[in-house]
Amino acid sequence: MPILKRIFSVAVFLIAGNLTLHAQEYSWQHLPQIARTIFKKDTFNIIKYGAKADGITLNTKCINAAITACSLKGGGVVLIPQGLWLTGPIELKSNVNLHVSRAALLQFTSDKNQYPLVEGNYEGHAAVRNQSPISGTDLVNIGITGDGIIDGNGDVWRAISKERLTGQEWDKLVASGGVVSENGKTWYPSQSYINGLKTPDAGTIQPGKKISDYEPLKDFFRPNMLVLTNCKRVLLEDVTFQNSPAWCLHTLICEDLTIKGIHVRNPWNAQNGDGIDIESCKNVLLEGSTFDAGDDGICIKSGRDEEGRRRGKPTENVIVLNDVVYRAHGGFVIGSEMSGGARNIFVSDCTFIGTDVGLRFKTNRGRGGIVENIYIKNISMRNIVTDAILFDMYYMGKSPGDDGTGTEATQIPVTEATPQFRNFYVDNVVCDGAAKGLQVRGLPEMNIKNIHLQNLVLKANQGVDIIEGTGISLKNVELECKNTLPLINIENSHDINFDHINFSNAQTLFSVSGKRSAKIKVLHTDTAKATDKTEFKKGADASAITIAGN
Repeated sequence: MPILKRIFSVAVFLIAGNLTLHAQEYSWQHLPQIARTIFKKDTFNIIKYGAKADGITLNTKCINAAITACSLKGGGVVLIPQGLWLTGPIELKSNVNLHVSRAALLQFTSDKNQYPLVEGNYEGHAAVRNQSPISGTDLVNIGITGDGIIDGNGDVWRAISKERLTGQEWDKLVASGGVVSENGKTWYPSQSYINGLKTPDAGTIQPGKKISDYEPLKDFFRPNMLVLTNCKRVLLEDVTFQNSPAWCLHTLICEDLTIKGIHVRNPWNAQNGDGIDIESCKNVLLEGSTFDAGDDGICIKSGRDEEGRRRGKPTENVIVLNDVVYRAHGGFVIGSEMSGGARNIFVSDCTFIGTDVGLRFKTNRGRGGIVENIYIKNISMRNIVTDAILFDMYYMGKSPGDDGTGTEATQIPVTEATPQFRNFYVDNVVCDGAAKGLQVRGLPEMNIKNIHLQNLVLKANQGVDIIEGTGISLKNVELECKNTLPLINIENSHDINFDHINFSNAQTLFSVSGKRSAKIKVLHTDTAKATDKTEFKKGADASAITIAGN
């Protein structure tokens, strides 16, 4: 009998495990579910706590007092009415909805002394930072809502080069104070900022050091405007967040985030001015929002290098829907700090206008982490500066093909620090204007794998680059390109399938290079329109590609 019990227990465990596994197999028909916030209607007006909308009075204590009172009484709404409300750092509390009314301007002070140094996190590492204008840690059921404006006063924190300003803007900035570099090309907010810039690993928390030891470098540690850490059930809705000192919105190790109808407005030249960075979070809906950023627009992260792998928390179960990104380094981005991995991400019905890159997936050696099961459809782009779609494992570096030496890539051993991109499904993308339609740059020791793209219209100067890719498929792709020498470039890649590739002209349709290029198949494509169908370089064999009849 005990043996039967054990067998029964094992069977139940296996069935439960299979049910759990099945429940996590998301698709467009079975999207992740996000738990929502629920707030009491009790309202706490900050005016009743002494706040004054005169643009002079510092309302930090009054606003935080209203938030604390609301939370202690079981939660509700803290109301920021119409007016200009000057404040220092605001700390959110559980069960509180901070509601910023229409035409209310919550203006964070330019007085940096109001932002104490704290132990925080920046670009995937634990780091010393100034306290964020808005923050919350270990909270449950929190929100920031309303049609009002929250301004981080980022101008006083950020350095900027002269070439990124007009002459009038530069003269005004220099007259405001700060320090100009010896060569006259860069403005810094203060000498404290320069001290930090010149200090190696300035923000790294060193053993045996106290936070106060970092005070001489204080101005260098620009805060992210909103930082939520280890929070559950979060709502950001309708608010305009603008002018952040560094990243605008940073959610770290949070669960069940709903972000709807927000506007993020950072100057195009804002240093590290990301729109939103969703890091190591689970169950996220980002819907109907608009971003204009100084760096990446919508960005998925999960920690950096060994520290991120140790944390081991991927960003997973994310829905990005009906969003618009204007100027930004990337429209929708994963990486480069993705060492904890990313998976089960669904992006649809988004538009990118004037971003440097449209869909941007970036990493490099040393990061580690697996990015997989990424589903993207119905994307519109216009006036993309560089690549419409980019998979890049040489972020912030050059691949051997780009370094001018003409040497082959060096293959190094695969370790836990080797990043992986695999299982991407991209459908229905239209791009009107880009430098390049598609670029894939994998590593020789870890190719970018199983990327499936279909129903694309790419109007660009150049067509397609596939370098160190495995299992890449393009189906029903329209390429309208100016530079067609070649239209499609393939280097050291194998198991590559092209089906129904349409183009108006091509001097060389396929350029195949590298000894490892093999098993390239072309179907249902009118290759007769090309002046030259194929060329072979750097040891590539003519048998690497098979072109079937039209």
